[in-house]
Amino acid sequence: MAKLLKELGFSLRANQKKKAVSSVKPQVRDEQFKYINAQRKSFTERKAIILSVDTKKKELIGSFKNDGRTWTQEAVIVNDHDFRSQADGLATPYGIYDLSCNHGAVYVGTSCDTPWFATDCLALWYSEIGFKRYPDTLEMLILADGGGSNRVGSYVWKYGLQSKLCDAFGLSVTVCHYPPGTSKWNPIEHRLFSEISKNWAGRPLESYETMLNYIQTTKTNTGLSVSASLIEGKYTKGMKATREEVAALNIVAHSVQPKRNYTLHPQQVHGCSYDEVDCQRTVDTALSVQKPEVIFV
Repeated sequence: MAKLLKELGFSLRANQKKKAVSSVKPQVRDEQFKYINAQRKSFTERKAIILSVDTKKKELIGSFKNDGRTWTQEAVIVNDHDFRSQADGLATPYGIYDLSCNHGAVYVGTSCDTPWFATDCLALWYSEIGFKRYPDTLEMLILADGGGSNRVGSYVWKYGLQSKLCDAFGLSVTVCHYPPGTSKWNPIEHRLFSEISKNWAGRPLESYETMLNYIQTTKTNTGLSVSASLIEGKYTKGMKATREEVAALNIVAHSVQPKRNYTLHPQQVHGCSYDEVDCQRTVDTALSVQKPEVIFV
């Protein structure tokens, strides 16, 4: 029977996930993609900051199987089951990819993936990297998925950007969200996360230090470089913005798909704009509400 099937052109095949499924209409999706490309071109011409952000898959820390294969004389023996209760911790890697410099920064959290955690990571990135790399611009474009810790409808996400980036550093932050079902086209997925997965393929993440080492040693022939930091802070799910915080948002929705595209501007401080004051702020100021302990590697 097998011989007959082969003669007829049959073979054993696995399912292939290639069928595009999205809850938005194709014309709406295409409109958003064209708008994102136009925004990227505009920000590039102005030499402004362009970031792609997302949370990578959570990883169990300990002697657990990691998908993939690696060159070794003997197979590494790991636990026969992946029980969360047997893990030394749960890692939540939040990635920030700088499109202009081909540089990634990954902040590995030890708690929940929340909008407050995401905006803490962005504030840390700007205070440690972005401010020095882009001293002549106060504009930032963030490309993000529509769900997760940077979801479209989260006022905590918006307020975090307002308070930690706009008001703390005087930045105008434009956010463009990818439509549902299109996150694989977010640049960070195929330019940063996929390369990190290749680097630690087949190797158990036995400690946070091991994980950070694999992340920061990720490189490509096209010049990708990656930094890694550990954020040891507790973040609670279900946090909601107050009416006062929502009212404090200095937000302008764009004419094209306004729920997915918007810009946050800095508020007035003591009667003067941020253009008239020294915009350099410390990490302590930016992370004034729920400051984590950060270990840079």
